Amino acid sequence: MQRPHRVAPARPKRPGVHRLLLAQVGVILTVVALSLIVGKGSVTLSALLGGLVALIPNAWFAWRAFMYRGARFRARMIGSLYRAQVGKYMLVMLLFAVVFSIVPPQAPVWFFATFALVQGVYGAGPWLIGRAGSH
Repeated sequence: MQRPHRVAPARPKRPGVHRLLLAQVGVILTVVALSLIVGKGSVTLSALLGGLVALIPNAWFAWRAFMYRGARFRARMIGSLYRAQVGKYMLVMLLFAVVFSIVPPQAPVWFFATFALVQGVYGAGPWLIGRAGSH
């Protein structure tokens, strides 16, 4: 008689949030490259700062929100999502305050355009992240 094999419980895959963050980095690099062609250094700095003000809180959210996986941790997962979202909003406000007080953007149109474009990557989120089990 054979002994039954013990199988470890399945762990759900982490969502592909890293692809979303990489797409946001790609948008930042594209806009910064375009600003190098079109404008001067102050335009490039404004574009870079606008992208970083959007990217850093998003990376924080991705790190904090997906710390726990599995049904066993559902209460921790929900709490983690709420804390991550509040932390993201606080970080956005802090970064805006720091940028506008220490290094005011010389080209605010580039600053806010890059910020908006990086946030707009969320529209492609379903295709970039994918569904669990679709890979």
